[in-house]
Amino acid sequence: MFEQIDHKKSMLDQKRPWPVHTHRSIREHLIVYWTYHSNAIEGNTLTLSETKVALEGITVGGKTIQEHLEAINHKEAILYVEEIVQRREPLSEWQIKNIHRLILKGIHDEYAGTYRRENVLISGARHVPPDALQIPLLMEQFASWIEREAPELHPVAGAAIIHSDFVKIHPFIDGNGRTAWLLLNFELMKNGFPPIVIEKEQRAEYYSALDEAHVTGDNSSFIKLVSNTLERTLDQYLKLV
Repeated sequence: MFEQIDHKKSMLDQKRPWPVHTHRSIREHLIVYWTYHSNAIEGNTLTLSETKVALEGITVGGKTIQEHLEAINHKEAILYVEEIVQRREPLSEWQIKNIHRLILKGIHDEYAGTYRRENVLISGARHVPPDALQIPLLMEQFASWIEREAPELHPVAGAAIIHSDFVKIHPFIDGNGRTAWLLLNFELMKNGFPPIVIEKEQRAEYYSALDEAHVTGDNSSFIKLVSNTLERTLDQYLKLV
């Protein structure tokens, strides 16, 4: 599967630079689409069209301020990830906290960019996140793994494991899922791949693959989910450009 993905990426690279308006429309669509599905998986009730409106600065009737902020914050976090990719900055603990701070800005400022100090359970999951006292050491080890070992893997496998391991640690009180997708796509974008979006309709498959990885230590199902989604994304891009 990685060979097929690499082949399609090579085909896409050969088409660069993309037409200006095509590139702009892809990016605008991606920001709305990614924001909508990432938030919807976490329970946000804004529809796709409502998310687009909210990102344009228009208030949607019947929706909470928090739901609006979740959309706006997520867009800002995407733009920030794009910036650090362009600057070729490493994915450090400091950057992870910055991304998370943007996700929770104005919603839970007291928790934004701060590791949790309480123990938590994940509803519907067999995996129990580690004790809060372990979080600083686990995140230090996680950042070290990204720097030293992730580059030895295929970028798609590395990105999937970064996402999986981050969610397994569950370092923040809230916003872990949205942050995890930003970290995964940071790794893909850093290596020249387009970002991917898991749709809310795939939520059950997504949670099942993650829980399997966390309980058994086998990330193969989650890597396959990420790989399949990336291949579909590459196919879409190739049709457009």
